[in-house]
Amino acid sequence: MKRTTVLAVATVAASLWPFALAVTPSAAYADPVVIDRAAVPSGVLSLSAQASADVPEDVVDITLFYEQEAKDPASLTNALNERTAAALRQAKGVTGVTAHTGTYSVYPSTDRDGRISAWRGRTEVVLESRDFAAASKLAGEMNATMQIGNVAFSLSPEAQRSAAQKLSGDAIASFREQAQEAAHAFGYTGYTVREVNVGREGPPRPMIAMRAMAAAAPGGNAPLPIEGGTSRVTVNVSGSVQMTR
Repeated sequence: MKRTTVLAVATVAASLWPFALAVTPSAAYADPVVIDRAAVPSGVLSLSAQASADVPEDVVDITLFYEQEAKDPASLTNALNERTAAALRQAKGVTGVTAHTGTYSVYPSTDRDGRISAWRGRTEVVLESRDFAAASKLAGEMNATMQIGNVAFSLSPEAQRSAAQKLSGDAIASFREQAQEAAHAFGYTGYTVREVNVGREGPPRPMIAMRAMAAAAPGGNAPLPIEGGTSRVTVNVSGSVQMTR
């Protein structure tokens, strides 16, 4: 992981409420409602802390597509299916790379009079891998029969969990430090935890990194130059503590 950021904030100061009286506005002669001081928590502090890190993306998704036009939908569908099947067979022979179908569409093209003049279709195959070199090489080879549509990078669940585990410790430590400092500032000697929540925020998947239609000319077989970036993982800790004498 690269940059790590830790943030802690005391969102509410100690609850030291005095004895209070409240009168219902709509009833001028109503009996006053007395709030029992003992029932109101005192010396309670609400806190939040956060730890973030930029984590290298370890998964790449490369989308390849094939488009064709035909006079009738049946022949067009057959052509798209054949191209898709061939691409999937080619991908299955490469270790460390998985492939699945993406968007598939067939639609009519009309002339000026609104009559169907032809049919157009598009099929996609998506390569997914943690081995960037293998995926890049395969995409270059498949570019002879399919064009590269886009490339997206993301974090694997394992990478997110690993980063979150470390960040959880940092955020919790920040929460505890903030609680201790605030307790001393209010004249208390320590604190006990009343409630605490720990949550993780990760990036949406996938994150589109580049449009690659022009990155590799159709018919070429050179590896596609790709390089992943980073995604931010954040762990939030929030809760309240009871300050003690």
